Amino acid sequence: MSEGPRVLIVDDHPLFRDALAVALRGAYPSGAAAMFAGSLAEAISHLDAGACDLVLLDLNLGDTHDFEGLTRIKTKHPALPVVVVSATEAPQAFQTARTLGAAGYLPKSLSLEDLSAALATTLDGGEWFPEMPGAALADASAANRMASLTPAQRRVLSGLAEGLLNKQIAHEMGISVATVKAHMTAIFRKLGVLNRTQALLIYQEALSAGDHLAT
Repeated sequence: MSEGPRVLIVDDHPLFRDALAVALRGAYPSGAAAMFAGSLAEAISHLDAGACDLVLLDLNLGDTHDFEGLTRIKTKHPALPVVVVSATEAPQAFQTARTLGAAGYLPKSLSLEDLSAALATTLDGGEWFPEMPGAALADASAANRMASLTPAQRRVLSGLAEGLLNKQIAHEMGISVATVKAHMTAIFRKLGVLNRTQALLIYQEALSAGDHLAT
C-alpha cells in the first residue's frame, strides 16, 4: 500500500479533534497521518511549512469566524481540498461552502460511521455535502446517480456486482476492509439506497441504459 494521506484537523475543541482523528482512522486505517491546529494562524503555519492532502476546518475558531478561514486557506492554497466542519446545519451554509470552493461540509452531528464515509469520499477526490431538506436531485436517473460516485467507489460497486466479498475487493484495490466499508456507506448515501441489493439494482439499471462506468 502507498503512503497514507496527510490530514490537517483544525478545531479548537480537543474532544472533537479526537473524534475526527478516530473517523479518519476508520476512513483510512492503513495509515492516514493526522496533524492538529487549534487556530487559523496555526493552521496556516502548518500549511506553509509542509505538504498536506486535506484540511478539516472548523468554521468558528478563536481567530476567525464564519467562512473567513476557508477563504484565506483557499486563497493561499487554491488546489488544496478543504472540508468544512461545523455545528451549523443550515442549507445556506452548505451552499456557501461549496461556492467558496470547499470539497465538503461535515455537520458535527454526524455519526462516526458517516464521518468516516465522508472522509473516505473526500480523500478519494470526491465531494461530500449534506442533502438539503426538501431538495430533490436535479436528475435522479441511475446514470446520474452513478456519475456522482468517485472512481474508487465505482470500483467497489463493480466488485460487488462481480460477487466479491469485502476482503476480496480490499485485496484487489490495495486498501483495507474498513476502507471498503466506508466507501460502501458513502455509496449507499449517494445512490439513495439502504443496502447492497438496492445499490446493485441502480448499477444494473445504469448498465442496461447503455452507461459504461469507468472502474
